[in-house]
Amino acid sequence: MTDMTVTLSDVAREAGVSLATASRAINGSANRTVRPELRERVLAAAARLRYSPDANAQAMARGRTTALGLIVHDIADPYFSTIASGVTAAAERAGLVVTLASTDRDPDREMAFVELMQRQRARAIIVAGGRYDDEAANAALAEALVEYRSRGGGAAAVGQPLLGVDTVVIENRSATAELARQLHGRGYRRFAALAGPAHHLTAHERFDGFRGSLAELGAPVDPDLVVPCAFTRDGGYEAMEQLIARGVVGRRDDPSTSVDAVFAVNDVMAVGAMAAARAAGLDVPADVAIAGFDDIITLRDITPSLTTIRLPLADIGAMVTELALAPDNESPRLVPVDGEVILRDSTPPRS
Repeated sequence: MTDMTVTLSDVAREAGVSLATASRAINGSANRTVRPELRERVLAAAARLRYSPDANAQAMARGRTTALGLIVHDIADPYFSTIASGVTAAAERAGLVVTLASTDRDPDREMAFVELMQRQRARAIIVAGGRYDDEAANAALAEALVEYRSRGGGAAAVGQPLLGVDTVVIENRSATAELARQLHGRGYRRFAALAGPAHHLTAHERFDGFRGSLAELGAPVDPDLVVPCAFTRDGGYEAMEQLIARGVVGRRDDPSTSVDAVFAVNDVMAVGAMAAARAAGLDVPADVAIAGFDDIITLRDITPSLTTIRLPLADIGAMVTELALAPDNESPRLVPVDGEVILRDSTPPRS
């Protein structure tokens, strides 16, 4: 192989490291370092292949700005705004300024933001939020982040570990399995679920853990009582309206109703469900109990207080920022975060 045909990818492959590591070892970086043994391995591989580094790539890698890019699905959702507050606080401690993109779950807007951050030579990019079951879109974003990292930037994510970067992984299944066990222990047996969008991986994981635990306890969720809906407050409202219109959720003294508790896969959906129940003249929890997931900050103003699964959202924002700014690693670091079941007034013990 001659030096005219050797690429940085060839060097990375020869050295057995990631493209991002190879770039930092050869081109340098304004904010990321490579362990000495890895750098020596990369330089040795480059020498064997007679690789000549690109002067422009070196300049870009060493010329990163003080910007940090943050991608969220919906900044109006308290889940994302609280994570964003944690990112912002950690970025300020590192002397960085956050540039925010709220993409409304549009993969094209995610890609456009990564390209913008590349042009602006941002220090790092953080992607927060569950992925969709869309292999092509996930692969495209992962490739864009690899390219970004190969030029000296950092990247990390919150959600599923599908993008090839360091990730804070929410333990959705185990958390909802424990919620199901505790609600079952309080006497609930007949559940409906507001399951979120069909191909949303976080929604799927949360419902899957809940359903699986109830099946083990001998109280399986009837598939007819699982309502797909938008991952929003209005999605929860409309899904609960459907259950009420079908007569499966109603007054507790009505023998035709078949549901005594509703689980929504996030808190904003649960809040919407509570509003729909009240609008229909039902009492929460006397007629129907409701539970959610996330423990968003706005729950302090909700009556009755909502049973949920608490996530340390601001801490998660700080964790993912530290990962995005940390020295490069040969393989993505995964940091699991468990949720804590918080039982409140919306699911009292049932006689």
